[in-house]
Amino acid sequence: MLILAPMQGLTEILFRKTYSLLFPDAFDYAISPFLSITHGNLRDAGKKVEDVLPENNQCSMPVVPQLLGHECEGFVELSNRLYELGYNEVNWNMGCPMRRVAAKHRGSGILPYPDEVDSILSYVIPRIKPSLSVKVRLGYNNPDDIDKIIPILNRFPLKNVTVHPRIGRQLYSGVPNLDKLEEILPEIKHKVIYNGDIFTAGDYGRIRARFPQITDVMIGRGALYNPLLPLQIRQRYASDFTSSVVDNHATPCEFINTLIDNIITMPVGNEAKCRKIKEYWCLLSKSLPGTEERKRRVLHADCLDAILREIFSMTK
Repeated sequence: MLILAPMQGLTEILFRKTYSLLFPDAFDYAISPFLSITHGNLRDAGKKVEDVLPENNQCSMPVVPQLLGHECEGFVELSNRLYELGYNEVNWNMGCPMRRVAAKHRGSGILPYPDEVDSILSYVIPRIKPSLSVKVRLGYNNPDDIDKIIPILNRFPLKNVTVHPRIGRQLYSGVPNLDKLEEILPEIKHKVIYNGDIFTAGDYGRIRARFPQITDVMIGRGALYNPLLPLQIRQRYASDFTSSVVDNHATPCEFINTLIDNIITMPVGNEAKCRKIKEYWCLLSKSLPGTEERKRRVLHADCLDAILREIFSMTK
């Protein structure tokens, strides 16, 4: 399977709807950007929960809600409310590298504290109705943090474990520690999903060749750098997948233009629309021909009309 990784502020429902409309056979499913457990139940969670409300997710890409935090009662309450909405799985984020998150023992910041992980899972697993999957890094400061986490995960009936083989302090710099992944992989009893630096079909092939026991791969930034990447992987490694890929899919330019058109219709002010378009443009522009200087004009433009004029001159 190919899974769309959760990227806060980017792979939200607007992106998923647009992507699944133009590339309906690309991803098998997506993990949502995280919902903070701190917010409590869905009534209190505000706009963040709109991203996973079923009425907002009428598209061909199924989504698994991801939860962030360590508050046990909120974890249970939010998980069970999501189950009532039709979700049979939730994912616990133990991988977010953002410092302000990790400093509160959330995301990858909880990995140096195995007793906390054990306590949370011991409380949550018997009380939640959906199945639970987890997404982890190797640690926050030390890649050996994972060595104490794995025996804990093995004790619980998790649906799967996604491993991003970096530590939190790396953010997204450096390279994934595949040697450490190779070391720990035989110790993990659950199904393992790989995540990290899949930017080309060749990257996917190298991971599958080195770790043939891993059949599911999660792709994040690579799908924004090149929206066609999942389709290219499916075409090049067709034997890994049960369904074939049609050839008449959209182009990156068509995807960018459709996404921007959808952003323009958002019920927010032009300043917010400009920020959102620029966030996407930093990644999506990599799939377009043209000089970096020309692409940077979008980021320097100071009004919506100027941004659209620059972008459409490269994509129309």
